[in-house]
Amino acid sequence: MTTNQLIKQIRKKKSFLCIGLDVDLNKVPKHLLKEEDPIFAFNKTIIDATHHLCVAYKPNIAFYEAYGIKGWESLKKTIDYLNENHPEIFTIADAKRGDIGNTSTMYAKAFFEDMNFDSITIAPYMGKDSVEPFLAFEDKHTILLALTSNQGAFDFQTKKVDGKELYKEVLETSKTYKNSKNLMYVVGATKVEYFKEIRQIIPDSFLLVPGVGAQGGNLQDVCKYGMTKDVGLLINSSRGIIYASNESDFAEAAANKAKDLQQQMVQELNK
Repeated sequence: MTTNQLIKQIRKKKSFLCIGLDVDLNKVPKHLLKEEDPIFAFNKTIIDATHHLCVAYKPNIAFYEAYGIKGWESLKKTIDYLNENHPEIFTIADAKRGDIGNTSTMYAKAFFEDMNFDSITIAPYMGKDSVEPFLAFEDKHTILLALTSNQGAFDFQTKKVDGKELYKEVLETSKTYKNSKNLMYVVGATKVEYFKEIRQIIPDSFLLVPGVGAQGGNLQDVCKYGMTKDVGLLINSSRGIIYASNESDFAEAAANKAKDLQQQMVQELNK
């Protein structure tokens, strides 16, 4: 999917919502555990109930790896279902990979070619030769971890190196990578005070913003300091939507939570 196609979907749906599909079988409604593939059954039901309210889905790969080969099969069925039934939806493999040379190329092939995701999250710590193999894939996007929403982000990301915060060095250096036009960035909603400076470095890039909802991030503040003329934001909510209920009404409850966020986004888009 191209960036322009994503922007068109945002305008059409009046939404820049990304829904995280982080499936924990301890939290899904008990009746789904009787299904042959409860993970896919849960995902399919959530997708069917919410696809008109969002522009992206983001499975966190750890929640599938934890269930071994069955988890991978559930993930493959989920992405195939999305690509076949909702090809306009932007898909994110939240895998946080990051290795060098041929290893990165193989990770890219796994998620971009075999799984056919539109994008993948990448840790930048190993530098250019760990990122550029992902950027080599046409119309695929690499989402670099820049300033994350967790408390431990302060361990390294905001530390100054030669007078400059490390996350700023990541942003500036990544712009020099080959095919950097395919880069997006993860910036946590709980770091809203940093958005203004981040936009000075990457004024037009899309930001994947976790932390709205369960982690306490504020949508209005993120939009105030992070939105661009092409929106430039994908606001992710996972637990707050998919686990809105663990009863038989879980799909309706998820749709209602997604609708609440989407309606707030309409207000922001109309400003």
